[in-house]
Amino acid sequence: MVKSPLSFRLRQNAPPPKRKETRKEGNKKPSKCPPPKIEQSKVEVAAPSPLVYPGGDTAFKALLSARFCAAIWSHISDCDETYNFWEPLHYLVFGKGLQTWEYSPEYALRSYTYLMCHAAPAYIYQKIFQPNPLLMFYFIRCILGLTCAFAEVFFYKAVCKEFGVHVGRICFTFLIFSAGMFISSTAFLPSSFTMYTFTAAMAAWWQQKYALSIFLTALGSLLGWPFVAWLGIPIAYDMLIRKKKYLDFFAWSAISLAVILIPMVIIDSVQYGKLVVAPLNIVLYNVLGGHGPNLYGTEPFSFYFINGFINFNFIWVFALASPLALLLNYFFVPSKHRSTLCLPCWLSLSPMFLWLLIFCIQPHKEERFLFPIYPMICLSGAITLDILQKLYFRVLGLIQKIPNGSHYLDKTIIYSLIVLIITSLMGVSRIYALYKNYHAPLDVLMEVNRFPLENNVPEKSQVNVCLGKDWHRYPSSFFLPNSNWNVKLIKSEFKGILPAPYSDGPNATKLIPKHFNDRNEEEPSLYFNVNKCHLLVDLDLGKETEFEPNYAKQKDHWKVIKTYRFLNSEKSNKFFRAFYVPFLSHDGDYVTFADFNLLQSTRLKVKNK
Repeated sequence: MVKSPLSFRLRQNAPPPKRKETRKEGNKKPSKCPPPKIEQSKVEVAAPSPLVYPGGDTAFKALLSARFCAAIWSHISDCDETYNFWEPLHYLVFGKGLQTWEYSPEYALRSYTYLMCHAAPAYIYQKIFQPNPLLMFYFIRCILGLTCAFAEVFFYKAVCKEFGVHVGRICFTFLIFSAGMFISSTAFLPSSFTMYTFTAAMAAWWQQKYALSIFLTALGSLLGWPFVAWLGIPIAYDMLIRKKKYLDFFAWSAISLAVILIPMVIIDSVQYGKLVVAPLNIVLYNVLGGHGPNLYGTEPFSFYFINGFINFNFIWVFALASPLALLLNYFFVPSKHRSTLCLPCWLSLSPMFLWLLIFCIQPHKEERFLFPIYPMICLSGAITLDILQKLYFRVLGLIQKIPNGSHYLDKTIIYSLIVLIITSLMGVSRIYALYKNYHAPLDVLMEVNRFPLENNVPEKSQVNVCLGKDWHRYPSSFFLPNSNWNVKLIKSEFKGILPAPYSDGPNATKLIPKHFNDRNEEEPSLYFNVNKCHLLVDLDLGKETEFEPNYAKQKDHWKVIKTYRFLNSEKSNKFFRAFYVPFLSHDGDYVTFADFNLLQSTRLKVKNK
């Protein structure tokens, strides 16, 4: 932590100081934003001491540590991450993996260019060091964490400059300890990628770096998720309506479009064997495709509000209350104290509410859909907390005499510290609950990765690892020891379309599989015969159906070789399964765990290739 030399004679929310310039006064460029007005307040006169806040280097180290923790301990919460990104990436690196209907040339909804951006470092790492595939999985995750940390520290420094140091350090704390950022920061998903790009775009926008903000918004929209272009509306409004920068906006939009989309179309067209504009395809499918994404489950209107509280606790409440807080700030906090440097606060926060407006009314809701605005949730919560401190100080000044020279932080800093402690503890509690309750699939597949070494299985042996009802919890083929091991899907009660292995040969991405459809209809030909499985991954919830028997009880067919504990959500209290509470979140009255088993066939022996 470093001390700022600011005297804070104007207001606490002044931007942090810049380093002294070595160039002559006459060579200095004029500031793009007006300097704060020097006006004296009747109540806020001077801060007794400079504020303490993390510098850029310290902030980066702290954020990077948090993101590396997420890379190592976070589980995969969405099967879309496994089958639409990790599996095709495994194919690009090793020539083997599972394919979904979205990668069929018939539909071509996904971009191989996005995958190749991640495959390039993985391929180089594999060629130089020949690592175990599992190490490659965590290597890629660490790269994602590093990218996220870079975007966040850029965001944090811009927040300090635009909204003030106090807001910046609150936002920084929220970013580090929120469970939402822990989940999203290292997820291999376009929604996480667009979170990086949009976070950096906002930081560039607040610093009046319009060209960079346009390029980053375009990068996230074209290479990541096209719907994120909606978040760029406030930037366009600022440039076109407020600043009249027509030439800059259209010129940089055209340049960004050409630089990103042309190589993307070329790469994807080569991979698919026909002309493909993947961003356009995914928009057409979701907006004009008739059935669209609603085939894959819908959620009630309250879904995001409940999910937001679980992942951000009271930060989410503060964030949603930010419009009301801004109104109170406008009417009851003296206008002479600027709350922002370059832009109206309502305009800066508007992307978050524009995003919520669109996605809350959509029937199909998923946690990852809100990833792009997660840092904005932290910022909105920080601004609300700062305004509440100012309002409290204002009320306090009306009911008792406050000494001349008092600053609002003198009387309110303890309350912000209490809020930060509570929200941080709740964030850590949620993070630990996620690890404790849901990490078992990764632990079991790590056992599969160690299986050849511990059981003297020859390297060239063909081994079938089967998944039944737990197919959606499979972390990826990077957890298998080598390319001779095969993941197979057996019949369960699930009635939708399942992924299938890529075809053999160099042109697999160009071939149209006959067993795929875009209607989520079951395809029986994709099921594997359970009697040909060498290993089986199965969660024992203590109940059976015709297609989901309790394999652990079939002693003549299977033996349990490893068991990990996995949450039985149906038999657990909603609060205690969402947050870890010491002495209460153990297997007992409030939380119930089931056995997540790795089973080995007693009838089928492993054979060499």
